[in-house]
Amino acid sequence: MSDDVQLLVYLALSLGVLLLIVLKFNINAAIALIFASLFMGIASGLGLMGTLGGITEGFGGMMGELGIPIGLGVILGKLISDSGGAYSIATSILNRSSEKLAFYSLGAASFVLAIPVFFDVAFIILVPLAVQIGKQLNKPLPYSVGSIIVGAAIAHTLVPPTPNPLASASIFGFDLGIMLVVGAIIGMVATLLTIKIYFIILDKGFWKAETDEDQAMENPYGSLDIPSNPPSALMALIPIILPSLMIVIGSFGNVFFEENPAIVSFLSHRIIALLVGTIAAYFVAAKSLNKQRRDNSSSEAMQVAGIVFLITGAGGAFGTIIQNTGIDEAIKNIFVSDAQTTISVLLVAFFMGVLFRTITGSGTVAGITTMTIMAGVVTGMDVHPVWVAMASLSGGLMLGHVNDSGFWITTKIAGLSMKGGLKTYTTSEAISGIVVLLITIIGAHIF
Repeated sequence: MSDDVQLLVYLALSLGVLLLIVLKFNINAAIALIFASLFMGIASGLGLMGTLGGITEGFGGMMGELGIPIGLGVILGKLISDSGGAYSIATSILNRSSEKLAFYSLGAASFVLAIPVFFDVAFIILVPLAVQIGKQLNKPLPYSVGSIIVGAAIAHTLVPPTPNPLASASIFGFDLGIMLVVGAIIGMVATLLTIKIYFIILDKGFWKAETDEDQAMENPYGSLDIPSNPPSALMALIPIILPSLMIVIGSFGNVFFEENPAIVSFLSHRIIALLVGTIAAYFVAAKSLNKQRRDNSSSEAMQVAGIVFLITGAGGAFGTIIQNTGIDEAIKNIFVSDAQTTISVLLVAFFMGVLFRTITGSGTVAGITTMTIMAGVVTGMDVHPVWVAMASLSGGLMLGHVNDSGFWITTKIAGLSMKGGLKTYTTSEAISGIVVLLITIIGAHIF
């Protein structure tokens, strides 16, 4: 057996260890990732201390780059959500929509909301609105629920400041503003296209209410705790738009200056941009939340961020261990032709993302691990790394199922059976991943 094949066998076994720990023993994915890292490092010859060093380096490096931005992003989103600003944004978008485009507007609202807040928060905020719209239009549940899933999943996967797109710039070494612009444009286009394709499938009788909906649940949608005087949609958008503009200005500065002036680099840095956005969110939230409630909201956000930190850091550790084994060269030698064509690299990134997402159930783990591996593969190739990042992330969108917390959140809150969850969450995200990949392939060959 060649060394390249042997490394891939060790990778497969480490994924088996990961799967066993998560599914058999029901242990958190972050802990499972550390075990998988230990197995991969020791088995591939990095040594005991070399493996520990790689884990420490990967975790610390990822947190050094992303710890503060992720924490700020979570606080920003929590304040917008708790103040009622997210609800204002959603209702504003929907109120400006015609009946014919209502579900597309719902998907667009979900896309916008999932940029600052996590997938599950955007889903919970929009479900009551979505169900009401579905009833008014006399359409089955998956039309409205599927629209929310598609928009939220794509935004969460492709648009900073969520962990994966935020990490992409650091891992591949390109400007974060590029990821923000590319992710936002492709994400919105992919959202609308995916909803259209998913509706075509639904129109052909894909949904069976008697088996796909949980008839035992009387009120699965819960109730929204919206303050009586939430900030307007325009005000609520300021904390989202402001840091995005700051980051993008830094990217444009590279066009006009050989080297960005220090003040431009400072203001466009992800930490400063998100700090400004978070401060703006505090002021916006003040309209409906007093100081105590804003402090409580921030504290609750940091509890959520702790889990995100652990999984993101552990994903970085696993990715670094894999990278230290030289598996990027093995992938080049086995899967990528001597010509190293753009499409072959993008497909490898995509299918690797699918593999990690299917096994771990975590899009964050899938994206970060795949991008870390592919960072070595694309070195010296005539393709901008943003496209490889997009391909990796599109794979991480695919095939979320019963080992994914998002699957159960959407299934139970929307009042679906497990079969219904597979027909909404799993199916719509699978279509999303393929659509994003196809747009990515086109983009990589044009730009």
